[in-house]
Amino acid sequence: MNEEIYKNIPTTYPLCLHDDCPKADTCLRQLAFRQHAGQGLYLRLLNPTRCPKQENCPHYADNKPVIFAKGFTNFQKKMFPDQYSRFMTILIYHFGRNPYFMRRRGDTLIPPKEQEIIKRALERSGVTQPMEFDQYVEGINWEP
Repeated sequence: MNEEIYKNIPTTYPLCLHDDCPKADTCLRQLAFRQHAGQGLYLRLLNPTRCPKQENCPHYADNKPVIFAKGFTNFQKKMFPDQYSRFMTILIYHFGRNPYFMRRRGDTLIPPKEQEIIKRALERSGVTQPMEFDQYVEGINWEP
């Protein structure tokens, strides 16, 4: 296990202690448990009686890195003022004012699910041209 990848495990991330699960070697919840087991006094665990040790576990979290977007400050330059106003309103309603601006500036990485939300907001605002985020980075998706 590459311990460097798992050094930024969120403290509230639910862990799984089933090392005998068929998906244990690729499940973030089990890999994070292995990393934390010897370190922390308190751990946040999924209820072991509710975790099926099966291929179709509903709590499985794939450990493959994903592509995060970082910032979308260039969107405003490519939109009409009314489009941008509607776009910003949709996303502030969804994320909240400060979290919207943190994502816009690139202070908060944007996981794939949120990238889709932003792309739908572009469509709802009437933007037809393709838009690219400011930057893309690879990382582990710790979203539950």
